[in-house]
Amino acid sequence: MLLVKTELLQALATALESLMPGAGTKAALESPKVAAHGDFATTAAMQLAKPLQRNPRQVAEQLIAALQAQSAFSTWVDALEIAGPGFINIRLKAAAKQAVVREVLTGGLCFGQQPSNGQQLLVEFVSANPTGPLHVGHARQAALGDAICNLYATQGWKVYREFYYNDAGVQINTLATSTQLRAQGIKPGDAQWPEASYAGDYIADIAADFLAGKTVAADDRSFTASGDVNDLEGMREFAVAYLRREQDLDLQAFALKFDNYYLESSLYSSGRVEAAVNTRSSEETVFFSRKSAAMSAM
Repeated sequence: MLLVKTELLQALATALESLMPGAGTKAALESPKVAAHGDFATTAAMQLAKPLQRNPRQVAEQLIAALQAQSAFSTWVDALEIAGPGFINIRLKAAAKQAVVREVLTGGLCFGQQPSNGQQLLVEFVSANPTGPLHVGHARQAALGDAICNLYATQGWKVYREFYYNDAGVQINTLATSTQLRAQGIKPGDAQWPEASYAGDYIADIAADFLAGKTVAADDRSFTASGDVNDLEGMREFAVAYLRREQDLDLQAFALKFDNYYLESSLYSSGRVEAAVNTRSSEETVFFSRKSAAMSAM
């Protein structure tokens, strides 16, 4: 059907040019909202009615005559019908619908793929916080994001896959303190256990491995635990690496690959957050200075 539609579009453009030079750019085929109306439809006759100063249906009759003279339409089209104010409905022959089978078999795994269009696309998906295992919601986003990437890649786009990794901030601090509490023997339900802490059993596993001095390695990091229950910063890095590794394993089992893991922590370590804050402060200082000067001049 792809080849058939391409040939019909080219023939439609030629027919439109014969009615009015430059009109070939208006060649377009639509899918009727009601299947009984045909396989394709075109509104070109109505678009040409005003510049040609003719009734749309009269233009449609002329256009049909021009289309019937095109070999593509005689080969693939069974009937052309005028509907409403000037729509032209197109009914295809069975051979046109069967032609796609030949295209699929010929194209094989490359069927439907388009050459490079020179455009780039960044798709950021999954991006789960490293504060717990992946769940079914993440799996859904993984499948959806991967499908979007694959689809655009087949249509000529250069796709860049990114996972935004929230490895800094309040949630990571909570992860670290929750791990430390479990390492100290404090568990959910105890009087010392804060309500905002993470209570999953995986926190106990992380704490046990930290106390055992284990090493965890993820795609972009590796960390060896000190085993010191007072080493809160060490627990923070160990817990993030631990959960990152768990996520890596799940994503690998899902056959997902990313071109880049963008780390939230890099915004702090690179100085970008501080620079943004300083820029904002400088702008506010200039604004209030100007406002003060303007008020003084009143």
